[in-house]
Amino acid sequence: MTTVDEERPAPPELAPARRVRPTPATALYDAFGPRGRRRVLVATVVSVAVLAGFAVFVLYRLDRYGHLQRARWSYVLSPEILRYLGEGMLNNLKASVIAGALALVLGLVLALGRLSGTRAIRVPAVAWIEFFRGFPLVLLILFPYLLFPVYLRAVDPLWYVVIGLTLYNSAVIAEVYRAGILSLDRGQQEAAYAVGLRHGQAMRLVILPQAIRRMVPLLLTQLIILFKDSTLGVAVTYPDALRRGETMGSFEPRVVFQAIIVTAVMFFLVGLVASRLVGVLERHWSRG
Repeated sequence: MTTVDEERPAPPELAPARRVRPTPATALYDAFGPRGRRRVLVATVVSVAVLAGFAVFVLYRLDRYGHLQRARWSYVLSPEILRYLGEGMLNNLKASVIAGALALVLGLVLALGRLSGTRAIRVPAVAWIEFFRGFPLVLLILFPYLLFPVYLRAVDPLWYVVIGLTLYNSAVIAEVYRAGILSLDRGQQEAAYAVGLRHGQAMRLVILPQAIRRMVPLLLTQLIILFKDSTLGVAVTYPDALRRGETMGSFEPRVVFQAIIVTAVMFFLVGLVASRLVGVLERHWSRG
């Protein structure tokens, strides 16, 4: 014989609760629910399908105009053409090394000038930084090219590129230096004054070594950007890799597209190696 209590079902609060696996939220947005995840999945599938269709269309157009022919790629990838493009890449590196060295030195001088307590030094430094940082880089390369030949009969196009890169990147690097100096604790400078160092000695012996060490990854990253910007030398007929890829059309018009693609891959590989090196140095110094 069963009682009324035995036949009555258990109340809902006493039933075992269903465990829901929590989805972690990020610092930027809340975690998606089931409906949000379905929408993301649908959007991903549609995006991949659109990109795949676009890639097929591009390959179809390239094949239609003969850009996928094996003979054209074999010609561009021959040792003679690769050496020709490689010499252009060395010209890019040459301009980048010279301009980078000048920009690092000039940027440090400008950063110290902007932090100076003397108005006569600070105002010109601020004017230089703000003017050249906001000026189009290609115009900084073109202006010397258009003006200098009036006074100097024979100027290597290398120096037009170096001048433009130096003016622009000195302003950018000056701000990197200044950010590194201001990021240090003020107690560093006060401790240097406490042991009897003057302002210049404290800056040279205490502040700058720590600031530069902290800013090395950013400085190296800016030098990588400078290297890629050296391709703007094509505006002044500087014989860099991009210019040589374009001039291949004068003796073999059918392979200009392939030459530009190979040049882009060369720039990508150099930039990739440099970026990985910056990452290794940053991890090494962060552990130190």
